[in-house]
Amino acid sequence: MAQTINLCAQIPIDLHSRVYADKESTGLTTSEYITRLLIEYYKMKENGGSSTMGKTRTMAFQISEELFQRIKSHLERETARTGKKLTQREFILSLIEQALSEAECQAGVGPCEGEDTTGGSQPQADS
Repeated sequence: MAQTINLCAQIPIDLHSRVYADKESTGLTTSEYITRLLIEYYKMKENGGSSTMGKTRTMAFQISEELFQRIKSHLERETARTGKKLTQREFILSLIEQALSEAECQAGVGPCEGEDTTGGSQPQADS
């Protein structure tokens, strides 16, 4: 484990509130979250100002309270099952990626899961 040292700084209350809210949505500890922010910041500076994730966009939409509670329950179950906190962001992004991959596969514009990309043929199972 890398050696650590404490870093303290006085920041405006509104900035603290924003950082804390963002940190809570990630499921990280404050130390983990601030470390990640600083690493991303310095990587961005090294890349001439561009984020390591590239350009990002925000999507926002409203859902019913019932669906929200179902999602929240699922996240809690998955966190208990895996021992790793599953965030809303991770969950929704994985669903979007999965749905897009399936749609692209059906449309013939992307590789399909289980598809042999080496050019050979895969044996078919008897039904």
